[in-house]
Formats: sequence, structure tokens, C-alpha cells
Amino acid sequence: MSLTPPLRWQAVSAPSRDTLQGRSVRLEGLNPARHGDGLWQALQGPDSDPLLWDYMSYGPFNERAAFDAWLTRNAASQDPLFFAVVEQSSGQVQGVLSYLSIAVEHGSIEIGHVCFGHVMQRSVQATEVIYLLAKHAFNNGYRRLEWKCNNDNARSKRAAERFGFSYEGLFRQHRVFKDRNRDTAWYSIIDSEWPALAAGYERWLALDNFDAKGQQKMRLEQLRG
Repeated sequence: MSLTPPLRWQAVSAPSRDTLQGRSVRLEGLNPARHGDGLWQALQGPDSDPLLWDYMSYGPFNERAAFDAWLTRNAASQDPLFFAVVEQSSGQVQGVLSYLSIAVEHGSIEIGHVCFGHVMQRSVQATEVIYLLAKHAFNNGYRRLEWKCNNDNARSKRAAERFGFSYEGLFRQHRVFKDRNRDTAWYSIIDSEWPALAAGYERWLALDNFDAKGQQKMRLEQLRG
């Protein structure tokens, strides 16, 4: 069998912490001094999601000092590269997530460590966050965007499918977190798929796709091709 033709591939640059601006949210490089209070309230406050930490390798944090130490480690990291999610209209910090598994020589990058406050879940903001990170990656020459999650995490798998990631398979007994086995489900978007997906995201995020009460008229799955 003959080899595939050469790509004449050139490595891409590592992503920066530059702010990514959207209509409903912006993504700022994680800064514990600026974002810590808002993230503590969003992720550990009385209205936070009680299921948030179930499939994470860390958390929940019962003490602020441990939470702040976690944020400080994350802010210093280049891979994962963490961003805080800030609502444009209010300035409220609503979540944190990252790029990770950054392979510049192969043009592959992942979205993960998704920790959204309860108010963000199943929201316009959550969808726009994924759009902004995907757009930034593909606009900067990446070939592959990954999403991985515990195979038991039904919410994360539904999110990956809604966001247009294709299921690729299961890595059995891939990790051990919190003394439990993790079978990892793998999903991806590749660069040839992104233009049609991007157009669907943009149609979904458009103001005229929402009624006066903020309810969507068309679902993202109907619009992303």
C-alpha cells in the first residue's frame, strides 16, 4: 500500500492568553487576583452545580485556600492554558476552561477542564465559549480540535455531540481518577469540517435566532450542517 502524499506541513504557534471577545462573553487569561472571587462563587457558592466535580480529577474544594492554590497552578500553566469566562453585560465571572494537549507540531489541540457555573450550563454563553475557542484554534492553523470525557459522563458526551464533535471511539481503562476507573470517550472536529460548523454556530448565535424571552427559535443541531 502506498504512503499518503506529503502535506508540506508547518508547525503552528502555541495559543496565547489574549482575550477572545464574543457578543455575550469574553475569555480572559486566568488571573486568580481578578477572577478568583467570581469563580469561587460560581463554582463553589450556594447556587453552584452539585454535580460539577463528579468527573473531574480535582474538586470539590471545601476551603478557599485550596481553591486559590488550584487557580494559581492553573494560571501558571501553559498546557493546559486556562481562560476565565466573563459575561459581557455584567462583568460576572461565570466559569473556567482550557486548551490542553497542545501539539503544535501536529496541529492538534483539545478543549477541556470545563467548569461552568450553574447559570452558564445549557446557555448561549456556553455555546459561544466553545465557538470562540474553536474559531481561534482553526483560524490559527490547527488541523484538529479534540474533546475527551469520562464515558460515564452523559452530560459531557451530549455537549460534544451538540457542539458538532464527531465520536471517534473509546479508550478503555484509560485513567484512574479519585480511585475510580475512567474509560475515555474521544471526539474531534477537523479543519475541513469547521467552515460548515462555524456557519451554523454563527446562525445560531445571531440575535434573530432568539425571541423576546431569549428562547432559541432553531436548535444548533438544525443549523450547523
